[in-house]
Amino acid sequence: QVQLVESGGGLVQAGGSLRLSCVASGRTFATNTMGWFRQAPGKEREFVAAISRNFGITYYANSVKGRFTISRDNARNTVYLQMNSLKPEDTAVYYCSADSITSPQAMGANKGGSGVDYWGKGTLVTVSS
Repeated sequence: QVQLVESGGGLVQAGGSLRLSCVASGRTFATNTMGWFRQAPGKEREFVAAISRNFGITYYANSVKGRFTISRDNARNTVYLQMNSLKPEDTAVYYCSADSITSPQAMGANKGGSGVDYWGKGTLVTVSS
């Protein structure tokens, strides 16, 4: 099993920034790809960004490209999501994800995250207008 614990959510004004962190523990060798999904109230969970263990290959949803940056520290088993130029529509619970697949694009194509191996409990991000 892999345990994922997110932190860094909170309330921010539109145009502001937040950095989310997610620490993995347990069978971390199974976390080839780590990423973030989000779920806004009344909406389905959607993919945000993912990154591979090797070479740090990244993949983003079009809605966050150019504003969000995903990174990871393999030595600390941690993945980060730097969120800049936040908009009210970014308000959601953000979930950390991990999977044994090696392709961030494959995680992004996994609509709603169905089939992803591991999930954190989520951290709430609220962007006020």
